[in-house]
Amino acid sequence: MARVKQVGLLAAGCQPWNKDVCAASGDRFAYCATLAIYIYQLDQQYNEFKLSSIMSEHKKTITAFSWSPDHCDLFVSASADNLLIVWNVAEKKAVARLDNTKGVPVSVSWCWNSADGVAFVSQRGPLYLWAFRGPDPGVTVHKEAHSFLSDICLFRWHPTKKGKLVFGHTDGSLSVFQPGSKSQKHVLRPESLEGTDEEDPISALEWDPLSTDYLLVSNLHNGIRLVDSEALACITSFCFPSAAASVQCLAWVPSAPGMFITGDSQVGVLRVWNVSRSTPLDSFKLKKTGFHALHVLNSPLAKKAQTSISPSKSQHTSSTSEAVPPPTLSQNRSFSLPPGHAVCCFMDGGVGLYDMGAKKWDFLRDLGHVETIFDCKFKPDDPNLLATASFDGTIKIWDTNTLTAVYTSPGNEGVVYSLSWAPGDLNCIAGATSRNGAFIWDVRKGKIITRFNEHGKNGIFCISWSHKDSKRIATCSGDGFCIIRTIDGKILHKYKHPAAVFGCDWSQNNKDMIATGCEDKNVRVYYLATSSDQPLKVFTGHLAKVFHVRWSPLREGILCSGSDDGTVRIWDYTQDACINVLSGHTAPVRGLMWNTEVPYLLISGSWDYTIRVWDTRDGTCLDTVFDHGADVYGLTCHPQRPFTMASCSRDSTVRLWSLTPLISPLLLNVLTEQPWEKVIGNTDMAMVPGSPPLLCGKVSRDVKQELDKLSLDVRGKKLRWFSECFSPPGGSSNLWDLVSVINGQDDSLLPNSYSKGVMHMKHLLKFKTSEAQELTIVKMSKFGGGIGAPSKEEQLKEAADIHLRLGQIQRYCELMVELGQWEKALSVAPGVSMKYWKKLMQRRADQLMAEDNDDAIPYCVATGDIKKLVAFFTGRGQLLEAVLIAQGAVEGNIRAPLTSSVNHTMNDVDNRQQYQSLLQSVCKELAEWYFQDGCSVLAACCHLAVDDVQLAMSSLIRGNELELAACVGIVLGEAANQSTAYCLELLARKYMTTATWELSANLLQMIPDNHVLLAKLCAFYPGSAAEVNQLHQRCELPSLEDCGSLAEAALSDGDLFAAVKFHLLSSKPEHALHIGIQHVKEQLAGSDWTVDGVHQILDLMSYIRTDRLTTASFTEVRSELLILCGYIGGLLAIRRQYSSIVPALYEYTSQLLKRREVSVPLKIEQLSVELDAWRACTQTSNIPPSDSQRDEFSRLQKRIQPTNDVFVLHGVDYVTGSNLPSHSDLQLSCFTGQRIQGPVFLLEDSKSAISLNDALMWAKVNPFSPLGTGLRINPF
Repeated sequence: MARVKQVGLLAAGCQPWNKDVCAASGDRFAYCATLAIYIYQLDQQYNEFKLSSIMSEHKKTITAFSWSPDHCDLFVSASADNLLIVWNVAEKKAVARLDNTKGVPVSVSWCWNSADGVAFVSQRGPLYLWAFRGPDPGVTVHKEAHSFLSDICLFRWHPTKKGKLVFGHTDGSLSVFQPGSKSQKHVLRPESLEGTDEEDPISALEWDPLSTDYLLVSNLHNGIRLVDSEALACITSFCFPSAAASVQCLAWVPSAPGMFITGDSQVGVLRVWNVSRSTPLDSFKLKKTGFHALHVLNSPLAKKAQTSISPSKSQHTSSTSEAVPPPTLSQNRSFSLPPGHAVCCFMDGGVGLYDMGAKKWDFLRDLGHVETIFDCKFKPDDPNLLATASFDGTIKIWDTNTLTAVYTSPGNEGVVYSLSWAPGDLNCIAGATSRNGAFIWDVRKGKIITRFNEHGKNGIFCISWSHKDSKRIATCSGDGFCIIRTIDGKILHKYKHPAAVFGCDWSQNNKDMIATGCEDKNVRVYYLATSSDQPLKVFTGHLAKVFHVRWSPLREGILCSGSDDGTVRIWDYTQDACINVLSGHTAPVRGLMWNTEVPYLLISGSWDYTIRVWDTRDGTCLDTVFDHGADVYGLTCHPQRPFTMASCSRDSTVRLWSLTPLISPLLLNVLTEQPWEKVIGNTDMAMVPGSPPLLCGKVSRDVKQELDKLSLDVRGKKLRWFSECFSPPGGSSNLWDLVSVINGQDDSLLPNSYSKGVMHMKHLLKFKTSEAQELTIVKMSKFGGGIGAPSKEEQLKEAADIHLRLGQIQRYCELMVELGQWEKALSVAPGVSMKYWKKLMQRRADQLMAEDNDDAIPYCVATGDIKKLVAFFTGRGQLLEAVLIAQGAVEGNIRAPLTSSVNHTMNDVDNRQQYQSLLQSVCKELAEWYFQDGCSVLAACCHLAVDDVQLAMSSLIRGNELELAACVGIVLGEAANQSTAYCLELLARKYMTTATWELSANLLQMIPDNHVLLAKLCAFYPGSAAEVNQLHQRCELPSLEDCGSLAEAALSDGDLFAAVKFHLLSSKPEHALHIGIQHVKEQLAGSDWTVDGVHQILDLMSYIRTDRLTTASFTEVRSELLILCGYIGGLLAIRRQYSSIVPALYEYTSQLLKRREVSVPLKIEQLSVELDAWRACTQTSNIPPSDSQRDEFSRLQKRIQPTNDVFVLHGVDYVTGSNLPSHSDLQLSCFTGQRIQGPVFLLEDSKSAISLNDALMWAKVNPFSPLGTGLRINPF
C-alpha cells in the first residue's frame, strides 16, 4: 500500500498555442494543457463541475482535439510527436493509436460519414482519413484535398452537407471541397490582401448551422467575415468598436439562430453578434486577459430541475384575480445573451464555463500554468503560500488551502527555471530565467524591483537566496560560473567551473558554505570566508552531469546530489566520501528534498515520472509514487508542516502529498502518552539503521518548549500542536478551532484565520455582519438601457392609474404585475392588507426562482420564507449560502412579518426549533458535499459547527483520518467516547504487525472495557511461547497453559464466548474454531437469529493466528470460517450502507461455497435471492420490487437491526484524494472490472487491486482478504 498520500492537485491551465483545444459534449467539457487533456463533468447532485479525469499519453505538445459528434464518450487528440489517439472518456483509456501521422497534425475532426473515422491534416496537406475501427481499418488520402500553396491552420466538415469541407490557410485564403463540384483552392482572401504576399492566418472557421453555404471566418488581422462558399463572395464584414480589438475565436450559439459570439484576444471581452448586423449587439468584459478559445455547448446543461411551486393560472383577469406576469426582463433584454453555456479559455491558462443567459460563471479556474513547472517553494513565514516557476514565463503564488492562485508575476520573463523566496517576511521572490538574467519580484508591490545580468544571455539554472545572510543571492549558469552577489548587485565571488553549473545550495549550518552541481559530473563545495576562488572540496563519482545539490538541514556536513546517471549520492563533507548511492530511478534525477524533521528521509523526483522516498540509513526505497504524467522537477516542504510536500512537473500540475504515513507511529506515541524519547531525539539516535522514526527538527523542539511552559490543558495542546504539524492543509486547524469552541474556549483566543473557514454557528452571523460592514458599498455594473413600451402597455398603465385614483388598490397591483412593474405593485400592496402583500411577495419570489434568478432572495427574506430559500440554494448547490440563511432564522433575524396582533412569542419559539432542525439538515448536506469532494476534515468541521460531535467523528473515520480522529475525540471527551474507542480499535488493527505490537497494545489500553480487545490482540500475536506469555502478562491475561484449562471450565459452565476466547489464547487455538463455528452454524439453521447474535463470536474467531489458520490440516474449518465471515460481512455492509461492496461480498461467499467442501446452512440460491431483493429495494430503477422481494428485504432488515449497545457507522468510506485523477496507469478493480479512481489497495498476490475505499469498508465488515486465502486484510 502507498506510504505517500496525494491530498491536493493544482490542475494545469489551457494551453494558448494551438487552435482546437477545448470542446464539450453532454454534461462534460474538456480542455488541453500542453501534455494532457482535462475532462470536467457535471455533478448532478451538487450542480457543479468537477475534474473527473486527466488523459495523458502524449509525450509532446497536444496540437488539436475534437469530440465525436455521434458518440459522447469518444474524442480524438493529436500531438507534436506525430501521434493520434482516440480516447473513451467513460472507460478512461485510449481505444486506438496512430503512431506516424507523416507530419504534425494541426487540425483533427471526425469524418462526416462515419462515427469510426477521423480526419487530420498537417502543414500543406494532404487530408488523411483514418478508419480506426470497422471492417477495413487504416489510413487513406482525400482524393482532392492536397497540394496546397499555403500551410493549413484549420479545417471543418459541414455538419449537414455530406462531404463538404473547408480549409483555412496561413495566407488568409480558404479552400472549399464538395463532392460533385469543382474544388476551389485558395479563394476568398480578405480584400486588403489581394495582390500582396502578406500573410494573415485564418484564426477561426465555423459553418453556419442553418445554411449549406455560409461560413463565418476570422482572420488574425482582418477581423470577421460571413462568406458564401458557393458564390465565393463576402456577405458581411463585421466591424469592431476599436481598431485595437482582434479576435482569434468565435462560436455559433445553437439556441439562437443567426447569433454568434467572439472573444477578444487582447482583453477578455465576450461580444454577441447577429449575422444581420455588422456591429456587436452587446459585449461583456469577463476577464482582464484575452480569449484564446471558445466553444458553445450544443445542449443546455441538464441541471437539477427546480420544482415550480405555483400552479398555472388562467389567462382571464377579473378585478381581483391574479395577473399572469411576463418573464423578468434584464435591463438590456433586447440584446441580452441567449441561453447557453460557453467554454472559455484564456491566454493566461484560465478556463471557465460561462452561463450566457444568467451572465455568470458556472465554473472558473482563473489561472493555471500552461507549460512545464520547473520549481516550487513554500513561503518561509507562511506554510499556506506556495510559489511556482514555469516554462510559460511566470511565477505564480498559490493558496494551498483553497488551491487557487493569489498572485502572478508581472509580464513574461521567457522561461523561469528556478525561484527562491527572500528569508522571513520580506515578501520578495528571486527568479532565474533562460535568457533574461535573474530578477527580484516584490510580491506586494506587484513589480520587478531589481535585475541581475552578470551571466549575459546565458541561461541561469538555479537561484538561491541565503537564509542565514539575507543580503546574499547565488546564481549558477550555463556560462560555467556560480556568482555570489549582494541584493543591490555588488559581486562578492565568481566561481568558475569547467562546464555549465546546474545547481547550488547554501549550507543550513554554515552561512559561508555553498555547494554546486556541474555538467562535469562533480559536486564542489566553496567557502566564502576566504578570498580563494578554488573549491574546498570536489566530490567525484557520478557517471553523468550533476543537476541539483541539497545540504541536509539536520546533519552537519551531509549533502546529496542528483544526476543524469539516475542515482542520488549522499556525501559526507567531514569524511571527504560518498557514504551512500541510492539507485532505482530509470532516468535523470531532478527534484531533491530532505525532510526537516526526520534526518534519514530524502525524496527525489525524476524524468522517469516518479517520486521516490528513501531511507538514507541503508539506501532502501520506502515508496515510489507514479501519479505525475511527466518529468518531476521540483519538490519542497515547509518546516512548520514538515510532512506536507509539494511537487511540480512537466505535466504542468502541482500536487500536494502527505508524508505522515511514513512516520505515523510517531503521532500515536504522542497519543498514547509515551515518554518524550519515543517522539523527539537527536540525529545520532534517529540514524541508527532500523530504529523507529524520531523528530529531530526545530518545529518539534519548539512545540516541546511551549508545552513545558504550560500548566493547564497540556494534553489537549500537545495533541493539537502535533496533529497540526503532521496534517496536510485542508481544514485540520479549522477543525481544532471548532473543538476549542465546543470545549468553551474564549472567543478572543481564536486566530484571524478562523473567520475564513467553517465557523461555529454561534459565530457565523457575528463575523458575517462585520464582513458586510467592511464591504460597505459595492458598485454593480449595468448592461445597457431599457426597451421602448408598446401601446398596449401604455393603455394598461392608463387603466391602472384610473383604478388607483378610484381606490381599487388590488386591481392596480395586478395590472402593475401584468406590466412587470413588481416594485410599484409591492410598494402599495400593504394598502390592501399585509396578507395580500405577503402573498404578492411570495408570487414574485416563486417567479424569480423559476427563472433561477438571485433577485428572489430579498423577497423570501422579507416574508420569512426560510424553507423555500434554503431549498432554492441547496437546489443550486449553494450550500454555504443555505447554511447562512438557516442560521439567520435560528437566531431570529429572519422571521415572517406580523399579519395580526396575536401574541407571537410561542410561535417564535416553535419557529426557532423548526429552523434549528433545518439548520442541522443544511449543515449535514454541506458536510456531505465536502465529504464527496474528498475533504473529510472539512466535512467534520461542518458537523462540529452545529455541535454534532458524533457525525464529525464519523466523517473523520469514514475518511480514514484515524490518527486525527483519535486526537480530536480524546480532547472532546465524553461526547465522542464511543467513536474514539472505535477509532483506537481500528488503529490498533493497523499496527498489529511485526514491529509495532507494543503500539497496538498501548492503543487498546486507552479504551475502557478493553478485555476482549486485548484478548484478540494476544490471540493474533505470532511469537514464541515465551513471547506470547510475556504479552499476556502485559495485557493482564492468564498464561498459555492456564488459558487451556480456563477454556474447558468455561465450556462446562455453558459460557461459550469465554470458552472460544480462552481456547484462542491457549496453545491449541483450533479448538476455539470447532466449538465456535458449530455454534454459529446452529444459530443460522434457526429462523430468528440476528447479525449481532453471531457477529461477536465470528469476529473473535477471526483473530486466530494466521500461521495456524493457513495450515493444510485446517482447510475445512478455514473454509467454513471464511464463508461465514463473508456472509455476515455482506449483511453488515447492507446495515452500514456500503453499497459498492455488498455484491462483492455475496459473490465472494458464493464462490467459496462452490469451490470448497463444506457443510454450512447457506445455499447459493438463497444468497442470490437476498442480493436481488437488496438491489430491487435500495437501488433506483424503473422496475419496482416484487412483493416477494419486499418480504425478503424486510426479513434482512430485521436480521441486521442493531442492538442498543452496538456502535454503527453509516455511509461509505471516501478517503482524501479519492477524487483526484492520477496521470499514472489506472488499475482495474477485481470487484467491478472498472478503473479505480483515487488510491489503490493491492491484495496479497501483488496483482489484484481494489480501491482503498472498498478495502477499508471490506475490512470493517469482513477481516479476511477477498482472495479467500485466509490472510487478514489491513488497509488502515
